[in-house]
Amino acid sequence: MPSRQTVEAFVALVEAGDYVGAIEHFYAPDASTRENIGEPVVGRDVLMAKERGVMAGFRKIEASRIGPVLIDGDTVTARWKFTFTGMDGSSRTLEEIAWQTWRGDKLIEERFFYDPRQMAQ
Repeated sequence: MPSRQTVEAFVALVEAGDYVGAIEHFYAPDASTRENIGEPVVGRDVLMAKERGVMAGFRKIEASRIGPVLIDGDTVTARWKFTFTGMDGSSRTLEEIAWQTWRGDKLIEERFFYDPRQMAQ
């Protein structure tokens, strides 16, 4: 079970825009993520590379937590708002729920739930 301090440190990195650092410091080596019903992406190094690729496609990505992060044993849930600013200056906003499973102070599985139509706006 992660401590509140650990989860808040993770959230602080995400809100600071250090998405790769959050993965590097808090995800287990065998961690996986999955978006909606997509196939899981497995492995911390793979996840960091994927995140770098996403970040390269945008001028800026801003994250902010909406409401409290809920911790129940090894399960952590957060509601996020991401604003993606494209290279052309256009922006899109995505709200999502992140459902996480932790093993001690390491995140081992994260699933993102969102309406993909948000990115088409």
